[in-house]
Order: sequence, then structure tokens, then C-alpha cells
Amino acid sequence: MFSSSSSSSLQWMSLIGTIWLQTANGGNTDFPVYSSELKDLKKISQVGINFLAFASDAGKLFGWFSGVAAAYLPLWLVAAVGAAFVLVGYGLQFLLLDKPYFAYAHILLLTALAGNGICWINTACYLICIKNFASSADTRIAVGLSTSYVGLSAKIYTALASAVFDKKRKHTAKQYLLLNSLVPVLVAVVVSPFLRPIPSRRITRPSRGFIAMFAITSATGVCAVIGTIDGSASSRGKLLMIILGLLLASPLVIPLAVRFREAMAEVTRNKKENRVHDLMVADDVEAGGDGDVEVDKLDDVVEDSQSEDVGGLQMLKKVAFWLYFFSYLFSATLGMVFLNNLGQIAESRGLRVDETSTLVSLSSSFGFFGRLLPFLLDYYSSKKKCMISRAASMATLMAPMAGSFFLLLDGRRLSLYMSTAIVGAFTGAITSIAVSATRELFGTKHFSVNHNIVITNIPIGSIVFGYLAALVYQRGVQQGSAPKCIGNGCYQKTFVVWAITCSFGSLLCTLLYLRTRRKQ
Repeated sequence: MFSSSSSSSLQWMSLIGTIWLQTANGGNTDFPVYSSELKDLKKISQVGINFLAFASDAGKLFGWFSGVAAAYLPLWLVAAVGAAFVLVGYGLQFLLLDKPYFAYAHILLLTALAGNGICWINTACYLICIKNFASSADTRIAVGLSTSYVGLSAKIYTALASAVFDKKRKHTAKQYLLLNSLVPVLVAVVVSPFLRPIPSRRITRPSRGFIAMFAITSATGVCAVIGTIDGSASSRGKLLMIILGLLLASPLVIPLAVRFREAMAEVTRNKKENRVHDLMVADDVEAGGDGDVEVDKLDDVVEDSQSEDVGGLQMLKKVAFWLYFFSYLFSATLGMVFLNNLGQIAESRGLRVDETSTLVSLSSSFGFFGRLLPFLLDYYSSKKKCMISRAASMATLMAPMAGSFFLLLDGRRLSLYMSTAIVGAFTGAITSIAVSATRELFGTKHFSVNHNIVITNIPIGSIVFGYLAALVYQRGVQQGSAPKCIGNGCYQKTFVVWAITCSFGSLLCTLLYLRTRRKQ
């Protein structure tokens, strides 16, 4: 058992462990960078590329297995299983990609396996944050912090590729597959000792730690954005990776500071207890007592859960679930489909490979800040002793996303960069909010299964929206003389459909807010 004096520092170490793991857990986000090369190497059509993007999301259809496993297995083992799936899924692709017998179907199955591994890691990280930060406000903030770093994954992987591999040559699909397979496993090995519930007799109020985490996280995001603008393939690639590495390691000062403060407080408390004990013994000797005294008083923990615990089958019978499911489908999932197709969109507009890498890094950097936004709102609202409705927040964030899809109708590159930043930021924000929304709408007890059911909308949206976009693209190929669709018209109709769909998602989320506001 951990001592009460060390439990708070271990609590912070568990959060840092989930942050590192989530940073490494977005290997699928760099797919747009090498999707065009994969398309040429294996002679895959645009529809086939869309199915590969879907395959990564298809793993979420079986993500509920990780939720069930988390009820019986230690959380570090859940994360380890996920990392092993990722290693096999991307590792075999790295080893066999250039072999003639390695067919498209093999890539499809291995990508789905890696996608399912991501679900296992996410489940472990979510449950660590929920179990180790007691109050609802602290849980929301911890989850928001942890999930925000997923948005940084694509930037980390593109920066790693620039730092590790030859900068004079373009980065290949095999290089990204190698990083995608190894990085999550290495990080999981390092953080596994801290991926466990931390037993604690004392409930701390970690507001100062959250302020420090916000400062560090903001600096990390600013560095990522500056690195994106400066170019991830520049001569300063290694310097950028070193700076990002130091920023990712810097949260370690928080548990060290907490441990030092607790040690000093324990010394002071022991001195006071000894004085009290001596006085009580003296009084008991005179009164004939036994000298025992209780000196510890533990704070009462009030869990401000706002809804009953609902299991998976019960959840499916609720109107609120379907409003939530489709509003997520028509917003964050739609944003993910756009980001998955970013490589093809950039290619159709004439961007080079290095420019596509910069565009993907831009979406990643702004996605990071987007995921951080709910953390800021949660921290502010917790200080004001009021909680902002998750449904209202999601509905508000969907409107700018719809506008950004309309902005994409403008063929200028500036519009593409602006829209990519907006979609990346608000997709990240909604994804981060959804973790807490599932918990608040349907309770904590069955969260690991419930949220994995909710995110089945991601593969559904990926196949539907992505397939329709691929069909429109293929028509553009058939009408032109080039083997690829080039020009703004390749995705023009798709952007209109996506903008209208996202607007409808905002309406559904508004209805969800109106239906649940009394409970919020």
C-alpha cells in the first residue's frame, strides 16, 4: 500500500503517465502524410484509401471489449494489450509493405487491429483520470488535460520523422509505420508502474498543480504551432523535437514539488502530534485513561454526479443517447473524416508532400489547443462553483465547424489553412468534451463500456462520409485526363454536404441540451 504522504504525488504521476501515453497514442493521425504514397505504391483507388481510413476507426466497433476487460484486468495491463495490438498492426505493415504478396486486404486488417489497440489505451487512460481525481470537477479537468495531448500526436510524429530520418529525402510510409509501431510500446513500458488507481486517505485540492499543468501545456502548444509555421522538415527539426521532449518531461516537477511539500508538512504534523500525545498521556495518567487519541480527520468526499448510472443496453433505450450519438457523428466524427482525407484534399489543390506534412501538423497543433479549451472552461467554472453544460458547449462549438466547411469552397490556400485549423481545433474540443459528457449523462459505473459504445459512431461516420467523398473524387478522376483528381471541384460538393450536416448536428445537440438542462 502507498502511504498517504506519497499518494498525492503518485496521483500526479498517474496523470503524467496518461499524458505521455496519449501523446504516443495517435499514430493513426499521421495517415494523411503518407496516404498518397501508399495509394501509388499499392495501386489503391481513392475509395480504397477511404476504406483504410475507415479501418483505423473500425477498431472502435470492438472497443467495448477493452471496457469489459478493464473491469477485470489491472489498467496497466489494459494499456499494454493496446500497445501490443498497435505494435503488431503497424509493425507488420512496416516489415511487409514493399513485398508483392502483401495485399491490400492485409493492410486493411492490420490497420483495424492497430485502431482497436488505440481504444484499449484510451480506456486505460480515461479510467485512471476518473479514479485518481475524486471530484467531478477535478475529473473533468484531468480527463481534458490527458486527452488534449492526443491532438499533439501528429505533430510529434512528423517532428520525430524530421529529427530521426534523413531530412534531404521525403519521409516514406515505412518510416511513419515504424514510428507508429514502436513509440506507443516504449512509452507504455515506461509509464506502466503509474497506470493504476492510487489509494489515498487524504483528498487533496490540486488547483495549484492544474495551474502549473496549464502553463506547461500552453507552452507545449505554442512550441508546436511555431514549429509548424517554421516547417517540420527544416534544419531545426532536431531542435524542435528536443524542445518538445523537454516540455513533455517538465510536468515531472509537479509531483516532485508535491512530494517535497507533503514531506515538510508531515514533519511539522508529527511534531504537533507528539506534543498533543505527550499532553494527553499526562492527562490520562491523572485521569486513569489509556492515552489513545485519534488525530486524523479525513475530509468528506462529495461526488457530484448528476445522473444515474446506466448500463449499455439501458443507455440505448434513451432518447438522450441517440441525440448525443448523432450530434457527435455529425460534428467531431465529420471533422475526423476531413482530417483523414486531408492528404488527398491537399494533393487535389496542388500542395507538395512537405506542404501536406505542414498542413497535418497545423491540424494537430490546433487540435491540441482545441482539446485544451474544455480544460480551461472546467477550471474556470470550478473556481466559480458552477459547471458549464457539456451539451451546450458541444452545440456552440459545432457552428464554427460548419462555417469552416463553407470556407473551404474558396479555392485559395489561405482558406484551406484557416479551415484546417478551425476543424482541427473544434474537432479536438468536442472529442475531449465527449469523454466527460458520457460520464455525466450516463454515470460513472459503466463508463468504460458506455463510452466505447458512443464512439462506434466514428467508424460509422468514417465509412459513410468518407465513402461518399471518395465517390465524388472518383467522378472527378473519370472526367479528367489525369489519373488523379486535380482542382477545387474534387471536394466542392462534399464540403457543401459536410457543412449542412454539421449544422444539423448543432441543432441536435441544442435539443440534447434543452432535454437535459435540468439535470446539468
